Amino acid sequence: MKTLSRDLSWLRFNARVLQEAQSPTVPLLERLKFLAIFSSNLDEFFKVRVATLRRLAKLKKKTRARLAESPKRVLKEVLAEVGRQQQEFGATFREQLLPALNERHIHLLSEAELSEKQREWTAKYFRDNVRDLLSPVVLDDTLHHLFLKDQTVYLTFFLSQPVAKSKKADAERVLIMELPTKRHGGRFVRLPDEGDERYVLFLDDVIRVGAAELFPAYQHIVVNAVKLSRDAELDIEEEVSGDLMEKIRSSLAKRTTGYPARLLYDPTMPPETLRALKQKTGITDEALVEGSRYHNFRDFFGFPDFGEADFHYPPRPALPHPSLPRTGSLLAAIGQRDHLLHPPYQSFDYVTRLLREAAADPRVSAISITLYRVASKSEVVKALLKAAKNGKQVTAVVELKARFDEESNLFWADKLKRAGAHVVFTPPELKVHSKLLLITRREVDETTRQYAYFSTGNFNESTADLYTDHGLFTADERLTSEAALVFDYLRDQSTAPELHQLLVAPFGLRPGLDALIDYEIKQAKKGNEAYIILKVNAVEDEAMIARLYAASHAGVRVELIVRGIGRLVPGQPGISENIRQRGLVDRFLEHSRVYVFAHGGEEKVYVSSADWMTRNLDRRVEVAFPMLNEELRAEVRQLLDFQRHDNVKARDFENAFIPPTAGEKPLQAQEATYKWLKGVKRRQQKP
Repeated sequence: MKTLSRDLSWLRFNARVLQEAQSPTVPLLERLKFLAIFSSNLDEFFKVRVATLRRLAKLKKKTRARLAESPKRVLKEVLAEVGRQQQEFGATFREQLLPALNERHIHLLSEAELSEKQREWTAKYFRDNVRDLLSPVVLDDTLHHLFLKDQTVYLTFFLSQPVAKSKKADAERVLIMELPTKRHGGRFVRLPDEGDERYVLFLDDVIRVGAAELFPAYQHIVVNAVKLSRDAELDIEEEVSGDLMEKIRSSLAKRTTGYPARLLYDPTMPPETLRALKQKTGITDEALVEGSRYHNFRDFFGFPDFGEADFHYPPRPALPHPSLPRTGSLLAAIGQRDHLLHPPYQSFDYVTRLLREAAADPRVSAISITLYRVASKSEVVKALLKAAKNGKQVTAVVELKARFDEESNLFWADKLKRAGAHVVFTPPELKVHSKLLLITRREVDETTRQYAYFSTGNFNESTADLYTDHGLFTADERLTSEAALVFDYLRDQSTAPELHQLLVAPFGLRPGLDALIDYEIKQAKKGNEAYIILKVNAVEDEAMIARLYAASHAGVRVELIVRGIGRLVPGQPGISENIRQRGLVDRFLEHSRVYVFAHGGEEKVYVSSADWMTRNLDRRVEVAFPMLNEELRAEVRQLLDFQRHDNVKARDFENAFIPPTAGEKPLQAQEATYKWLKGVKRRQQKP
């Protein structure tokens, strides 16, 4: 069965991010942000995937033989592709973005490009604002080991040609120091304008200008940059005993001292400097990766704004919801009918408002929620703390293994515990990735009713402004009763519940999807219409790929919209010739997952938190919820159809843009979604 390497597939996704930085149709400073995203993504890739491949490559030969792919071969292919992409990245920055900035009278100068007047201004700026922030360390015999922080830029200094010859003065010295980006308040320094021309300098180059003043005893000074990425894997997926929280705390402490996964260095660095770095850090040649003069391009998120409106995407203020009240009771509105929320096109504030209302409502007795990633100043958790203070029974299932958010989740878990909430941690072998909220309320007639919110996105106000998601508010007992069973399962971690509407991993999602695919295959063999449409972040699981290949072979039409990893290879004669795949990268990060099945003319639409990856299907608690409401089902399909027919931002499996066909009008899915939702008239409050 032909599949693409997971890691090479991920790199294809990052190549699509780079394409956005290259696109002249994207506003100029947004293009710089896509470079920052590309850089940040690649950092995480090295910290997680490359580090994992290197660990696997060091396994014993017999153990490696049991792996599906040769880690050494994949690592070689990955590093070759990374090298190619980094060259393209550098060319994009130098040959496209810098000239485009220059055309708009913005000049990102290097030290060598400064005029004498600018150099004098920079030297004074160095003395007044930077010099006191610097702490150089000499790499000599007195230093036994040098520790470099993860994801931090350092500047190295190679000093030679002493001004005055002395027996005490070293002929050559190597020093290193952390670039003080945070303490300085940013990576960039804006120089005085000269007429219409505006000038910006990297902080690195401010220090290069001041280097002679910093080291007056030497005539020749070479300044270069390095950055280390450390292994970020926690290695706890296979741990099955001990206290999980302590394991997480211990692993977080180790993260900053993890195995070096990559040392990016300036290729113009003198060999003496590189030799000293390797000797003092213990970094081997396999971790060395040639970079450029500047590292940490994610700092371009903080590039000066200049106040030009067309440098950014046009404003897209969150739209009012057509059926949820702007003021008044959300619980009452949900009790009347289902509502579908689409952040960021519509405000996530409806979720936080609902939680605040539930926390204050004397008739609400209990709130249960799953927390995978929350904002640093989480309004969601603040509402839960208020609910606990008001005597509600609050149950929070907190995921301690959400990569790079473990520390934040520990902080909020501790606060919730101290407030009296019941905090549930899952066993080490299981992650809770589903996004569920359940509110229990005693109604005026003294009956008990439950209200739920099912979502593809996290309970996180920050990412809700950037990630496209779907969320369902419902009081439909067919769904709320099963949500309650899922929370019972999470509390007790006991026998899997029997469910009829929800498809829940790790016990019900895979068999449920298998059954739905089998039904399409049977319909195709009978000559009936059969199709599957999937919008996901990743298709990685080999068993599910085999099922889709089987469906294609049987005549089922399969459409894939895959943002990230896509290991399935479409268009193979006799295997996947009925499968088409596209991916979208645009202003917002596509995050929602939708599964559609023709189902003999009675189309089934599921919205989910789960990608088609082995970890999501077998080692996570995930929920796929059906669109039972006909109107809302049509709404999901409408938004999905925009993506199916996008001919502006859609790329095919080979990353080639999919252009409009003859006579077809341009359609950009995210723009079309916003306009369509803006045009939806306010619905009547009816069941």
